Amino acid sequence: QVQLVESGGGLVQTGDSLRLSCVVSGRTFSEYAMGWFRQASGKGRELVAAVSVDGITFYTSSAKGRFAVSRDNAKNTVYLQMNILKPEDTAVYYCNAQHSRDLQGYWGQGTQVTVSS
Repeated sequence: QVQLVESGGGLVQTGDSLRLSCVVSGRTFSEYAMGWFRQASGKGRELVAAVSVDGITFYTSSAKGRFAVSRDNAKNTVYLQMNILKPEDTAVYYCNAQHSRDLQGYWGQGTQVTVSS
């Protein structure tokens, strides 16, 4: 069983920055591709950014140029640095861990990010 715990969310103003963290336990962290998703009120969950086991990063258009995903295998942690935040970034942010052998990934409980205008 894999456990994920996100932290770092909060209430900020437009243009501010936040860094989210997700600590993973229960399995070998380095074997999991990690992703950050978000879900705004009344909307579906969407991918924001991801990092592969080899450290290759991927960003959706909404995150590209403003967000940076990274992983520290020694700390079993994945990060999402979010800069120049906008009100439309307001959502619950979830961490996901996916192993190539598993059909389904694991999710954290989420952390709320609210950006005021």
